[in-house]
Amino acid sequence: MRTVDFTPLYRSVVGFDRLASLIEAASKAEGPTGYPPYNIESVGENAYRIEIAVAGFKADELDIQVKENLLTVTGHKAANDEGRQYLHRGLAERNFERRFQLADYVLVTEADLKDGLLSIALKRELPESLKARKIEIGQNAQVGAAASTSTLIEGQTAQAA
Repeated sequence: MRTVDFTPLYRSVVGFDRLASLIEAASKAEGPTGYPPYNIESVGENAYRIEIAVAGFKADELDIQVKENLLTVTGHKAANDEGRQYLHRGLAERNFERRFQLADYVLVTEADLKDGLLSIALKRELPESLKARKIEIGQNAQVGAAASTSTLIEGQTAQAA
């Protein structure tokens, strides 16, 4: 069973249609091949790393782009088979495109290619307006309201005189 019916979800919640669309797209997006293989790792509370095995690719043959919360990693292998005669060819040096849907406020901070692994660092950075903040409870609110009321009364008295 590959399909999930989100109809009951739509009847009881509002605003989660994007989540249902992402789940549905993710189930369809993964093709029959898992090339190139990859890992997604949590390296901290708000930090992640994607490692993609790109053996045989040079940095100039890889392209990393982020657009509208979609991270796309593309590899275009230059043909270098001239003059070579393979008895067995087990290294997959074919073109690929791998897509990762990023959550809101997840940013790509750096990318590095070392020992055939493309490592992409990600970090979730919430804007200050979305971060929790502590509201102090005090008596200043009542004192301030009383002071402004007395100022208002004094102002009315001065106008009447």
